[in-house]
Amino acid sequence: MGKDFTVLMARNQAMVEDCLARAFASEPRHADLQEAMEYSLLSGGKRIRPILTLETCRLCGGSILEALPFACGVEMIHTYSLIHDDLPAMDDDKLRRGRPTNHIVYGEAAAILAGDALLTAAFEQLTKAELPAGRIVQAVQCLSQAAGSAGMVGGQALDMAGEGRALDREELELLQSLKTGALITAAAELGCIAAGGTQEQRTQVRAYAQALGRAFQVRDDMLDIISSQEELGKTVGSDRVNEKSTFVTALGLDGCSALVEKLTRQGIEALNGFEDPAFHIWLANLLAQRKK
Repeated sequence: MGKDFTVLMARNQAMVEDCLARAFASEPRHADLQEAMEYSLLSGGKRIRPILTLETCRLCGGSILEALPFACGVEMIHTYSLIHDDLPAMDDDKLRRGRPTNHIVYGEAAAILAGDALLTAAFEQLTKAELPAGRIVQAVQCLSQAAGSAGMVGGQALDMAGEGRALDREELELLQSLKTGALITAAAELGCIAAGGTQEQRTQVRAYAQALGRAFQVRDDMLDIISSQEELGKTVGSDRVNEKSTFVTALGLDGCSALVEKLTRQGIEALNGFEDPAFHIWLANLLAQRKK
């Protein structure tokens, strides 16, 4: 069964890659803006968020093709956040997905503009979905809330403000629920919206994705300690260098492992109301054990 889902995941990744590759192909090229955008957007990655959108749409009875613009919009938001996170004023990282970060290649100003353009283009992508206007409005509302000051950007602000001081468990969970969890949750909810899912389905999907997002971040903090630059494709130990509080500093590695297991179990249990959530169960377990 796992092998079948691996094939399904690869098929979804290819679909997303093709859509992203065509997103700016017909645009006029302004200086090196589009090149910088595509440098990061098309640099690979697991594409977990767009795949979550597509497969949640399927889970809720919809067509994944109709959800594809929503999926690509989520990935554009995610990519813009990575470009900006890597900037000297933020985490000042030199490596992302095994390659030099955007500002190292194109300069700081071009990287800022590339991130800005991807953020804007994400919402244009949502409007390209061949879905009822009401669903598109819901999608715009969902993604804008998750990406803005009440979500991802708010989490990044807390992250920057927390550098150099120890955060308690409550502060840390709030920070990561916004910075990482909000966009993962939105990715799943967008799939439900695309399918025209019920409010009950959306509530269950949200609970699953919130647990998944928390487990993802805890595992990420662990990998910053136990993994290598070659495996992760980015600099390891940067949290320690930047004096950031993480789940590892709060709980230790064993505590983090136990929390990942607990959150993964909670996420899976949230899907009890669905007839066949097998892919989502497989994905939750895959992410809990990931090495990069």
